[in-house]
Amino acid sequence: MKKILKVVSSVSGAASKSTQLADGIIAQLQERYPGSTVTVKDLAKDPLGHFDASHLLAFRGAGDATAEAAAIADKLSEAAIKEVEEADIIILGVALYNFHIPSTLKAWLDHVVRAGRTFSYATGKPEGLLKDKKVYIALASGGVYSEGPAQAFDFASPYLLGMLGFIGLTDVQLVRAEGCSIPGLQETAVQKGLEQVVIA
Repeated sequence: MKKILKVVSSVSGAASKSTQLADGIIAQLQERYPGSTVTVKDLAKDPLGHFDASHLLAFRGAGDATAEAAAIADKLSEAAIKEVEEADIIILGVALYNFHIPSTLKAWLDHVVRAGRTFSYATGKPEGLLKDKKVYIALASGGVYSEGPAQAFDFASPYLLGMLGFIGLTDVQLVRAEGCSIPGLQETAVQKGLEQVVIA
């Protein structure tokens, strides 16, 4: 039995290929680990605020006239971090928008990647504080970015792998549903993505 956190970033609802891919991964996990629970964080329906001065105030512990806004930012950040800390497995449903991740997912990461909570410089060098978790990145794209001339325009996967690794999440599998807007590929994109999944 595992605790699974699914983070949804696509605005396309049930039609989203990244969400379908994430759900397919969850189905495989539940088959492997019966009784597993799933917590869903839908950033399209319930986005976190984008990073602003209140976040700096909250995360650095300074005090001024925006203390109330900082308290709200701190509460949202702690809630997001707690969901990650409590999960055994994290699935990020990622739609590729303009060669990168959705801005709502970037905002979520800005709440989660936090000094003293998910990473530390206590030893003089950065150390990720989130350990022993499996992450699946369910990345859906209209074109093919894993190879060929478009590969250089996939800024999403290296960014996510770098950010996750920075906070200690190094056991990551990138699963792609590619060609979702290309006839002849779109019909099987999700299924081919699911065939890549490795359930330990």
